[in-house]
Amino acid sequence: MPSTDSSRGTSIEGAVALVTGGHRGFGRALVDELLEQGAVKVYATSRSAQPQGDPRVVPLILDVSDDASVVAAAQAAPDVSILVNNAGILLGTSVLAAPLSDIQSELDTNLFGIIRVARAFAPALAEHPASSMVNVLSVLSWLAMSGGYEISKSAAWSATNSLRLALRERGTTVTALHVAYMDTDMAARFDAPKADPREIAHQVADAIIAGDYEILADDTTRHIKSRLSGDITGLYPQLAAV
Repeated sequence: MPSTDSSRGTSIEGAVALVTGGHRGFGRALVDELLEQGAVKVYATSRSAQPQGDPRVVPLILDVSDDASVVAAAQAAPDVSILVNNAGILLGTSVLAAPLSDIQSELDTNLFGIIRVARAFAPALAEHPASSMVNVLSVLSWLAMSGGYEISKSAAWSATNSLRLALRERGTTVTALHVAYMDTDMAARFDAPKADPREIAHQVADAIIAGDYEILADDTTRHIKSRLSGDITGLYPQLAAV
């Protein structure tokens, strides 16, 4: 069961939201779901201008790896009560063989991008009686595959927990979304069952309204989370044979 505090839930009806990486893939599904749930305006960010057909969707240039860009976006969107940190990159880095600069790029976007955006938008969120921040993480927050991506997601999980504690007194509920493969461009090269981004976006909306602290979005994620209290070989059976 999710960790829930319904008194800290945030209404989507009539709200203004911002979704980083909101013009395609899961980000677009989130934008559509928030509008379906009654948001009156959603800022959809990307690194370059992206025209939108819906007047309720406001395109906003934002590079989460750039301090000045994040500050400028926060100044352009001061009315946000719901923030979704969705922007992320997957470079397929090997922890032993990849250039450290590539692993640093994943950390700069997937970890420090969340922290930059959270810091910049925290004052705007605090202007509302109740507000919500959702950080899009991964089942790989807890499961390694010898790459830099999961290092960044594990660190982002820790940062999310710290942000939750730091922002709770300001009335901002911080929610972590953990999910395995979704049917998006990022996961296109992987041959595995994939969740519908629209269904995951619906779970996110429900969590915002309920004040959930964590979303375990699929069976794979719930299974991996349940194994964390056991011996490490429960997650990595190959280690038992060494």
